[in-house]
Amino acid sequence: MMGMEIALKKLSNREDLSAQLAYDSMTEIMSGEASEISMAAFLTALRLKGETIEEIYGTSKVMREKALKVACASENLVDTCGTGGDGAHTFNISTTAMFVAASNGVKIAKHGNRSITSKSGAADVLEALGIEIALTPEAIGKCIDQVGLGFMFAPHFHASMKYAMPVRKALGFKTIFNILGPLANPAAAPRQLIGVYDKSLVPVAAEVLKRHQAVHAIIVHGSDGLDEITLTGPSYAAELKDGKVTEYVIHPGDYGFSLCTPQDLVGGTPQENARITLDILAGGQGPKADTVILNAGAAIYVGGKAASLQEGIEMARATVREQKALPVLNEFIAVTRQH
Repeated sequence: MMGMEIALKKLSNREDLSAQLAYDSMTEIMSGEASEISMAAFLTALRLKGETIEEIYGTSKVMREKALKVACASENLVDTCGTGGDGAHTFNISTTAMFVAASNGVKIAKHGNRSITSKSGAADVLEALGIEIALTPEAIGKCIDQVGLGFMFAPHFHASMKYAMPVRKALGFKTIFNILGPLANPAAAPRQLIGVYDKSLVPVAAEVLKRHQAVHAIIVHGSDGLDEITLTGPSYAAELKDGKVTEYVIHPGDYGFSLCTPQDLVGGTPQENARITLDILAGGQGPKADTVILNAGAAIYVGGKAASLQEGIEMARATVREQKALPVLNEFIAVTRQH
């Protein structure tokens, strides 16, 4: 019997899969060997049962192996990536935050896509800012080394995802694939700030990254449902550091921020969101800028450039105030257009 057949039998009895069986099943999906019917059954049964750490680890291992790789000389790469799917239609928080983090010496290897559930995904807003996103892996590696920033457009790097795409679209609900994207960075970034769409995934994703031997990661979920550290209330976090996972709550008030409403964080089209990004990087103030500072602070901390989240936030605050991230954005635009 093939891995998928065994997996479906187990899943029909609500049994959890071993990492190996999950790996074998996902290998069949990503090699184009699985039928659309068995793919749909596999994804649906996993969703209804609830995906375990072992299942997510096994399937994410396949995605990592099949991804096009980005090599660069820089070490301590950080990915700031969300699962998306929070349905909140916010402006591009983590994309704006990556420029603030990069101007503090953090090497960013961001992995993202076009919009799936909002008007503007990371790829959409970067294009609106004038950045060329269709670069070769070699060019992206050079970009990271030169500017401290690289953007990997997910569909270019995960071509074997194409087999599952029609099924995912037809199902129309979140599947294990929504979780896997941020766990399969093509540059193998050992440090990550990941936002997830469901609170239950916070400790789970941290444990999966621990199995992948990540150096330092923070997984977050806002109490308002955001796949970012939110400014409307507390955020749930799981931090993987020194091989240990610690769970805690991030309260914006503890870092000197005033709370805002979800409406304060709403974005619009890629062009509107690009304008918001530029305004913040040019020293903008208010809830949107504060949310970027909060998330950039976490990226600076995870990137090893600050000793604590508090220190990372202070550094991010100074960067925005002094408009230090604008030259990084401009250099990034110029370098991506040379390739």
